Amino acid sequence: MNPIEILGLKEVALRLTIAVLVGGLLGLNRELHGKPAGLTTNALVALGAAIAATLSLQVQGSEVMPDANAIGRIIQGTLTGIGFLGAGVIMRDTPGHVSGLTTAATIWVCAAIGLLCGLGYWSFIALSTVLVLAVLVFGHTFENIAARLFKRPPNNPPDAKV
Repeated sequence: MNPIEILGLKEVALRLTIAVLVGGLLGLNRELHGKPAGLTTNALVALGAAIAATLSLQVQGSEVMPDANAIGRIIQGTLTGIGFLGAGVIMRDTPGHVSGLTTAATIWVCAAIGLLCGLGYWSFIALSTVLVLAVLVFGHTFENIAARLFKRPPNNPPDAKV
């Protein structure tokens, strides 16, 4: 039985739309910071993960439940595959400065939230999205405060050769 027959068209559309909106919202932060993987990339990653997760749904008795074996494989495959996509935005220059890690992490977490959307875990989605946005919006500020407190230049990692 396909997910639309199990859940209904409205519920599947809601899950996929929420995935696109959440992925797009997180990607908007990357877009506004001029990063290579922005709104469109993150929205599509979340949508793809939601589609994959939705495919694992089955009817068990009178309840719609994910098949534990299928969802385990889908989660494992999705997060591993997205790791390769994220690796494509990580760059290292000659002096050893690494960039793109936050964008790669955002792509990865968009996939995880997309999986949650496909499974319909609404409160988990809301909490995860708020936490990711908080990290993206306030993380740099906290890094700068910590660098001042510990008297470390903000752009030099502690193990960098200066």
